[in-house]
Amino acid sequence: MTTTLVHLVRHGEVHNPKKILYGRLPGYYLSSRGKSMAAATAKSFTGHDVTHLVASPMERAQETALPFAEVTGLDIATDHDLIESGNQFEGLRTKGWRSQLLNPIRWRLMRDPSIPSWGEPYDDVLARMMDAIERARLSAEGHEAILVSHQLPIVMVQRAIAEKPLPHNPLDRQCDLASVTSLLFRDEILTDSFYSTPAREI
Repeated sequence: MTTTLVHLVRHGEVHNPKKILYGRLPGYYLSSRGKSMAAATAKSFTGHDVTHLVASPMERAQETALPFAEVTGLDIATDHDLIESGNQFEGLRTKGWRSQLLNPIRWRLMRDPSIPSWGEPYDDVLARMMDAIERARLSAEGHEAILVSHQLPIVMVQRAIAEKPLPHNPLDRQCDLASVTSLLFRDEILTDSFYSTPAREI
């Protein structure tokens, strides 16, 4: 029996002074705190048997992957299937009393939260994430792989393996910045998962 670990790492904190939903918009990089988070989480993999390192194409994910490359000695591969979920509210303030979602012109996009109607369907996000995970499992078979991605895509995987509905309240997510969701495979079967926050003190 072959044991393989696939670790899903969320990127670190992003410099976002305007507090907008940046989604897939270009030009959003890690803050200095985000870089420290990434370094702390990468350091926790010192001595691990990591043979495959891949990241979302977004700048914040690529930056987060850099200290992992230093720790593991691996090059960073890019997998578009790890990208942030699509969202029609990109560029808007979506939280607090200044939220631009309070404008009735946008309410039509919120007609069905179960899809969700304002963005990439949850089922599609999960499908592409599982494809990326399977490719990583095969590439790192018998070893460990690190995949740097984003909160919602990782949460879709968490909910699926926990047999929970994909539609959910964002306040219920357990996927902190620079956190690690580890998937344990025995041969091709996913048998367990673990969650950790190596950067929680930062």
